[in-house]
Amino acid sequence: MQERRTNRERSESTTTALIAVARQLFVERGYAETGTPDLVAAAGVTRGALYHHFADKRALFRAVVVTESQAVAEAVERAAPGGIDPVADLIVGGEAYLDAMAAPGRSRLLLIEAPAVLGMAEAEAIDAQHAGRTLREGIEAALSAGAIRPLPIAALVTLLGATFDRAALAVSEGTPRSDCMAVLAAVLNGLRS
Repeated sequence: MQERRTNRERSESTTTALIAVARQLFVERGYAETGTPDLVAAAGVTRGALYHHFADKRALFRAVVVTESQAVAEAVERAAPGGIDPVADLIVGGEAYLDAMAAPGRSRLLLIEAPAVLGMAEAEAIDAQHAGRTLREGIEAALSAGAIRPLPIAALVTLLGATFDRAALAVSEGTPRSDCMAVLAAVLNGLRS
């Protein structure tokens, strides 16, 4: 006999399915070219179900961005849990970031479409809670340990984050990952005190 799912389980299942389908379609077609009829058809739900879970297509896109950002942060945290050398941890975290951003379509979703659709401030706020947070924590650990020269942390996080993002875009466009990592490691090692 099959167990009945609770309303909450059905709701979570529908939300998860919508986010997964939306991610796939936003990667394949882009945000502008993906309509809500496409989303509900691919997810196998009604338009009413879509609007029950998300206010509009933009809200669903935002949920995709948050989910993708969480996945990147989790990959970085798994790879660089913190060790004896905070700069080495930043380098390992950078490698994990590039690997995580190499998921098909992820760089475009997070670095191009998210700022365009959500606005730069909202896209940056989402990043600050996830991948940007991991970078900030890594830099704070390195500063606290005296492993890197004392520099203004906000500027350091912003500029290193931009460097990592550009590297992820370059890799997604065909630049060898090893070339980008060589430069990123040189930059991070250059910060050592």
